[in-house]
Amino acid sequence: MRRDPLAYMSAELDDLRRQGLLRSLRVLQSEQAARASIDGRSVVNLSSNNYLGLTTHPKLRACAEQAIRRYGVGSGSVRPIAGTMELHMELERRLAAFKNTEAVVVFQSGFTANAGTVSSILTRDDVVVSDELNHASIIDGCRLSRADIKVFSHRDVDEARAIVRGLPARQRKLIISDGVFSMDGDLGALPGLCEVAEEFECIMMVDDAHASGVFGRNGRGTIDHFDLHGRVDVQVGTLSKAIGALGGYVAGSRALIEFLCHRARPFLFSTSHPPSVAATCLAAIDVLEHEPHLVDRLWENTRFFKSGLQKLGFNTGASESPITPVIVGEAPMAMRLSDRLFTEGVFAQGIGFPTVPRDKARVRTIVTATHTREDLQFALDTFAKVGRELGMIQ
Repeated sequence: MRRDPLAYMSAELDDLRRQGLLRSLRVLQSEQAARASIDGRSVVNLSSNNYLGLTTHPKLRACAEQAIRRYGVGSGSVRPIAGTMELHMELERRLAAFKNTEAVVVFQSGFTANAGTVSSILTRDDVVVSDELNHASIIDGCRLSRADIKVFSHRDVDEARAIVRGLPARQRKLIISDGVFSMDGDLGALPGLCEVAEEFECIMMVDDAHASGVFGRNGRGTIDHFDLHGRVDVQVGTLSKAIGALGGYVAGSRALIEFLCHRARPFLFSTSHPPSVAATCLAAIDVLEHEPHLVDRLWENTRFFKSGLQKLGFNTGASESPITPVIVGEAPMAMRLSDRLFTEGVFAQGIGFPTVPRDKARVRTIVTATHTREDLQFALDTFAKVGRELGMIQ
C-alpha cells in the first residue's frame, strides 16, 4: 500500500489541536452586518472589516444590479488582453482623484496589491526596510522580490534610520509600513519614516488597507490624516474593507502605475474585477464623498466601545483605531473567551500564534458605523459577564 505523502499534515493539525489553535470556520448565514446570523446563532458581529456598513448600502446594491444587467457577471479576461472595461478605467480615475495622486491601478485583492507591487519594484540587488509587524502580504512580496530584508522594531523610527544609514548609499532602498496595523489597531510611525526616506533618498511605501475609509478627510487614509501628500511614493489601499466590496489598489505617480501595469504579475495574469464589483466601488467613493456622517458615526462608536472595554479592566494594547484587541495572553484562553462570547451572542474571533506572538493571543474586536449603541452596550455587558466568569477582570 502506498504511504500517504501528506501524513505530516495530520501530525501538524494534531499539534494545533493540542495548542488550542485548531478552529472550525464560522459560517455567515445572513448579510454581512452589525447583527448577523452565524452558525445558526444571532450575534452582535465584532469581527467584520465592514467599517462603514457599505456591504449593504442601497446605492451600492443598485449600482451592482445595474452593472450586471448592462455588462453581465464577469469581465472574461485579464486586464492586458480583453479584460479592461470602461468601469475599471473610471474607477482608477476616481480613486486617483480621491487619493490626490497622479494615477491608480486596481488589483484583485489587497494582498495581491501589496505582494505584486513589492515584488515588481525591487530586485535581488535592492533592500527593503520593514516594520516587524507589517502585514503578511508585505512580507510575501519582500520574499518574492528576493531583495535583502531588514526588519526594524515596531514603530521604531530611530532603528529604521540606523539600518538605512548602514546601507550602501547607491543601493535602492524601500521603507515600508502599515498605515494601521491589523492586529493591534495602532498607527504606523509614518511622519518619522517619511523623514528617513527623504534623508536617505529611499522609496516610501504605506499599506493603508485598514485606514481606507476610516482615517483622513472622508476616509482618504493615513497619508491624508498625517498630511503626508507628496511624501509617500507608493500607497496601497483596499476595496474590500470599508469600501465594502472586493479588491485592492496602488496609488502613486503615473510612471509607477504604468510600470506596475507592465510588471506586476497579479495584474498581468489574473482576470479583472467583475463589472458589478467595479460599479460598486465607484458608488462607494460617492458615498465617502457625500455621506461623511458614516465616518463620524464609526468614530463615535469606536470611542464608546474602546472606553467601555478599558473601564472594565481589559487590556486593549496600543489601539488607536476601530480595531481594538482584548489581549489575554495564551491562545487557549483567547479561544475560550471567544467561544464563551459567541455562546452569549457576541462574535469576536480569537487570534493566536503565528498571527500574533505566543504570549499576546487576543480576541480582536472591530466596531462599525452601523452598530447601534444598544448593540455595543450588549457586547460590553457580555464581555463583563464572560470576563469575570473566566477570571480576566474583577
